[in-house]
Amino acid sequence: MVDLPDPHPGPDPHPGPGQVRIAVRAAGINPSDWKKREGLMDSELPQTMGHEASGVVDELGEGVADVAVGDRVFGFSVEGAAQAELAVLSYYAPIPPSLDFRGAAVLPAAIETATRALDQRGVGSGNTLLIHGASGAVGSAAVQLAVVRGARVIGTGSPANHDHLRSLGAEPVAYGEGLIGRVRALAPDGVDMALDVAGSGVLPELIELAGSPEHVVTIADFGGAQEHEVTFSRGDSGRAVHVLGEIGELIESGHFSLPVARGFPLAEIAEAHRVGEAGHVRGKLVLLVG
Repeated sequence: MVDLPDPHPGPDPHPGPGQVRIAVRAAGINPSDWKKREGLMDSELPQTMGHEASGVVDELGEGVADVAVGDRVFGFSVEGAAQAELAVLSYYAPIPPSLDFRGAAVLPAAIETATRALDQRGVGSGNTLLIHGASGAVGSAAVQLAVVRGARVIGTGSPANHDHLRSLGAEPVAYGEGLIGRVRALAPDGVDMALDVAGSGVLPELIELAGSPEHVVTIADFGGAQEHEVTFSRGDSGRAVHVLGEIGELIESGHFSLPVARGFPLAEIAEAHRVGEAGHVRGKLVLLVG
């Protein structure tokens, strides 16, 4: 059984210098949420949840001049307390005009994680990039952002997701046994870089295809990264928050989209966790507040 969070765990938060507070309208749901709930991350108590949200600015921190009270924004709650009625955002940007609150709330974690990994390997024009787990939220974001940079992208996914991967600009291959042969059929000389989004013990194959551990980065396999001397990308090593201000132009020009799989009222957060933890969701889940 999943325990519901206390909707009033303490006093209302207030923004510090450079921060804004929003009346939350939607908050994204990520695997880190149920990992925290299960005690697998950040075991200190009390716990709060949610790192990404969208809403309406209702209080400005000292020195904030780029937005005003009443503006629609989306961004990160560094404190991890975005799944609430009020949240403080340390990094934020205006919501692109074509997006509603739920569409904006699912962006920050996926686009920051994908961009950080691409930045760490310097993915750019002329590179061939293999993305393992390309059909999920982070994988889909990474495919589109790499294509915008001019890279050729090969993406692993189940056969049911191959048309989706093609629509994003990737060349799809099935994951599982025989992966190396399928990728080499598309790229006989291997790939320049590989990004592991899905884990599942595939790092040795990615290293063989990319030529060395230095050309591989994972966001999903911490133990494997240590064993195989592969970079494990995590937010505390420097966030790629610049993408928050850049994504709007890509969205409005039709070069980027991230679908919302399903929305849940805040009171149904337990069910949202169950659906997310079960997997098999294309796009992202979002909590709707207010």
